Amino acid sequence: MAQFGFENDIQGILKLDMPITNAPMARWQRKASTSTSSALPSPGKSVNLSLTTSKTPSKTPGKNIKCTPSKVGGDRFIPIRNGQQLDVASFLLTKENEPLDPNNPALENQKAWSVSLNGYAVEEAKILHLGGKPLNAPEGYQNNLKVLYSQVTPSSVKKTRYISSVPDRILDAPELRNDFYLNLLDWSSRNLLAVALHDNVYLWDATRGEITLLMKMEREEDYITSVSWTKEGNYLAIGTSDFKVQLWDVENQKRLRSMTSHTARVGSLSWNDHILSSASRSGHIHHHDVRVANHHIYTLEGHTQEVCGLEWSPDGRYLASGGNDNMVYVWPGLGEGSIGNESQSLHCWSEHQGAVKALAWCPWQPNILASGGGTSDRHIRVWNVNSGSCISALDTQSQISSLVFAPNYKELVSGHGYAHNNVVIWKYPSLTKVAELAGHEDRVLNLALSPDGSTVATVAGDETVRLWKSFELDPIKKKATRMLKSTSSVIHQTIR
Repeated sequence: MAQFGFENDIQGILKLDMPITNAPMARWQRKASTSTSSALPSPGKSVNLSLTTSKTPSKTPGKNIKCTPSKVGGDRFIPIRNGQQLDVASFLLTKENEPLDPNNPALENQKAWSVSLNGYAVEEAKILHLGGKPLNAPEGYQNNLKVLYSQVTPSSVKKTRYISSVPDRILDAPELRNDFYLNLLDWSSRNLLAVALHDNVYLWDATRGEITLLMKMEREEDYITSVSWTKEGNYLAIGTSDFKVQLWDVENQKRLRSMTSHTARVGSLSWNDHILSSASRSGHIHHHDVRVANHHIYTLEGHTQEVCGLEWSPDGRYLASGGNDNMVYVWPGLGEGSIGNESQSLHCWSEHQGAVKALAWCPWQPNILASGGGTSDRHIRVWNVNSGSCISALDTQSQISSLVFAPNYKELVSGHGYAHNNVVIWKYPSLTKVAELAGHEDRVLNLALSPDGSTVATVAGDETVRLWKSFELDPIKKKATRMLKSTSSVIHQTIR
């Protein structure tokens, strides 16, 4: 019988039908006991304790009719505070609400320490100012904090333009005379490029791409020495080796007149309204008024050798000339209806150590002149005509044959011969190198800028004309600066 009783006890334990008496207290029982003990009312006070009852699953023995604590206060942690902590908290609360005594020496010391350490009083510094005007920094305050990182918005980032190292177009120029002292290239305001090839003058229409033969010398031994467009671009002046200056109507392809006054070849030309200035190998500069029959109105004498550079300033006040005698002259412009004493030069500079062919006036600063020296000089010099001083000088390490200002980006372009045979773009007035355009196999002889200022044309001894589109404006800037006005020519009615 005892054996059967033992088996019955084993089966009962395995069935888990009876509660386990020796097991540790369950978690819900512990929580119920702690919440009940903490919720006991104090003497003299009535507390309404609301509990929710729910049946636990029947699988757990001994939990059929037990109550679980409600969520109200059941799981909340209430720290136990002793009497000393309550006294300290009460003191701090009452002390915070008490008004401060401005005469308290401790507060004065605290404020002085704050000003010496931080530069301001802590009580007066507010992160959020809800009313009134913002507080100003005290007089003499300096912020010693350094900016460790700053983010630049994309709109303020400067865009760097792309300058191609290869030309936009290459034109053949056969039989081009490789003579440093000649000026064989010029670009008109009507977008026509004039190129002199030995005894011929060709016109290339940059808009339509058409090529036109304008004129040809009568004798084979003669050749073209210089070309220059009028401001309006409808007439072309041509200097020749037989000492003459021809004037051509390009639209009708007709020679209007041939002016003779020089005793040597005419290597450089420059226009100033109706006055055409020409310079020859003799060193003389002649002014021609193309409106009258007696065109030769004055002669400028100063150079002792061939004048290979000649440029009128944009405002017509000055004429700059450079020669093989390494000299640069600045002459005054002609007065209204008189010639005055124009034979006296305003400035005479001898700083260059080589022939000065490259001359360029700054379009946005009419009193600034740039000049470039030959092989034995290689310097670009910038002059202030008003003061007569040299503003800056740069050694380019190469012969300078031509200069032109690019107004779109306020830069200076130089053409070079020995030893680099390249084109260099300089930032003005710092004269820092922006880009170098290489491609010519022989020395660059002349530069010419397009009417919109976006392209520079170069002609070199390798019998090629290359177009470099290095100064094209952004579409927004291009739209804003498209203010070209077409005016009728005054010379058209007065030329004979």
